[in-house]
Amino acid sequence: MAHDACPLCRKDTKEEFYHDHRRNYLLCRHCHLVFVPSTHYLSQADEKAAYDHHQNSPTDLDYRRFLSRVFDPLQERIAPNSHGLDFGSGPGPTLSVMFEEIGHTVTLYDHFYANNPAALHQTYDFITATEVVEHLHDPSTSLSQLWTLLKPGGYLGLMTKLVRDQQAFATWHYKNDLTHVCFFSRATFEWLANQWQAELEFFHNDVMIFFKPNYPPSMA
Repeated sequence: MAHDACPLCRKDTKEEFYHDHRRNYLLCRHCHLVFVPSTHYLSQADEKAAYDHHQNSPTDLDYRRFLSRVFDPLQERIAPNSHGLDFGSGPGPTLSVMFEEIGHTVTLYDHFYANNPAALHQTYDFITATEVVEHLHDPSTSLSQLWTLLKPGGYLGLMTKLVRDQQAFATWHYKNDLTHVCFFSRATFEWLANQWQAELEFFHNDVMIFFKPNYPPSMA
């Protein structure tokens, strides 16, 4: 555990944030990510077994309503007939269907269910990752890659529940899912937006939309 640098900013500026009978949770003082040491990661087989129990489907109206929290603000911002990437689309892709229903095209990528490496060698007008970033073992590499795949003028929409403080974390159901290994706060996403020189908006306390400017902001 002592050798676990932050998986987002790579800094070794961590302190204990919380622990329970199953895992320790560390806080990076630089980018404010809360993360579990890599010794607590599940095997790929156990991780996939957990995802196989997900019952998401485009026919599930409650699931569509849940996804509308990121779908609605994104569809208001992207141009007609845009091409998107749904990263971490899962066993029952639904957000992609919602965008396709209004005229966009969407490519799927998922490490377990749509492992199509060619999808990560294109560029996109918009990218979504809903309930994904909390599962990433290497968020630095994965998020940097997504930002590179996003065209200037494009939007990256993320959905994940946000860390508030230690007191709330102690009773937070979100940490109890053993596939969840990274926990982001508003401050973490603000740090990331600063790294990317991106514009950032928050919606519904669990949705973040990054805008990639057509040119780097003036340094003057």
